[in-house]
Amino acid sequence: MSSPPVSLSLRGVRYTLGSARTSGGLREILRGLDLSARAGEVTVLLGPNGAGKTTALRIAQGLLRPSQGQVTLLEQDPFRAGAELRARVGVMLQDGGLPQSVPPHVLLKHVSRLHRDPWPLEDLIERLDMADFLHTSIRRLSGGQRQRVALAASLIGQPEIVFLDEPSAGLDPQSRQTVFDLIGHLRRQGTGIILTTHLLEEAQRLADVVYIMRAGVVVRSGSVGELLDTQETGKDDAPRRHMLFASPRTLTRADTESAPLSIALERGHHNVPGATWRVSGVDTPAELRALAAWWEDIALMPGEISFESKTLEDVFWEVSTS
Repeated sequence: MSSPPVSLSLRGVRYTLGSARTSGGLREILRGLDLSARAGEVTVLLGPNGAGKTTALRIAQGLLRPSQGQVTLLEQDPFRAGAELRARVGVMLQDGGLPQSVPPHVLLKHVSRLHRDPWPLEDLIERLDMADFLHTSIRRLSGGQRQRVALAASLIGQPEIVFLDEPSAGLDPQSRQTVFDLIGHLRRQGTGIILTTHLLEEAQRLADVVYIMRAGVVVRSGSVGELLDTQETGKDDAPRRHMLFASPRTLTRADTESAPLSIALERGHHNVPGATWRVSGVDTPAELRALAAWWEDIALMPGEISFESKTLEDVFWEVSTS
């Protein structure tokens, strides 16, 4: 099967602030960014604060002009394109971008009239479960309700590609599932979805392709499966899971130094009786046997043993701390 068409492409994109003549000098926000997104796929952009995600999205939407590089959105230069391209692109406004004094039904009807073939408003309202607050002014809505209004406004024109910035922020679990279902519907329809989120579990659940940024460049990319199958070591046989065990007693330095494997305390616990320890590298019967032999040597019978699959959060922290 052929790959879906590319909806968005950034190649060698650089963006610099400041001037060599000023006291602050030049500050390079993006340093040769490469990424792409395809129709019918969810592309998730991750990275710590200051990584350049917001700048990259603004350039992709045509709101900023890159200092260098090539940007193509639906086969056009978004910075030079006119209204015809804007009508094919959906952008989810954050809370501050919504008019506060009007109720959602007034806003959405107005936005609907701006499009040639809008999404049927009743269907969109039902999909986002908005009926109970349609006639309440936006300023009086909860944060989660405003998120759904912003999402509806970005989708009402039935865009070919949509940019969603933290679409589930502030939502309760039921509303979050509603948004996930809608994203799945858009994906099946062939809409390209560019999504940012700080919730790594959400990214792992939704993404077809993930780009992890740091300091203005992409440092890791691929499908979720590809990212979970690799580690910084680059070894093809790199472990894809961790083993956890609960120690009924405090482990001494001599205990840990005699271990045959790389052992680290699970984040958030201390070296006290009952603490959970993480073991990396237990991926074969021989390695499990070596671990059991170490327990025998230090006279320790774990209180609890479990395996934990590698997650996108593990990959994110590998990248962020390397």
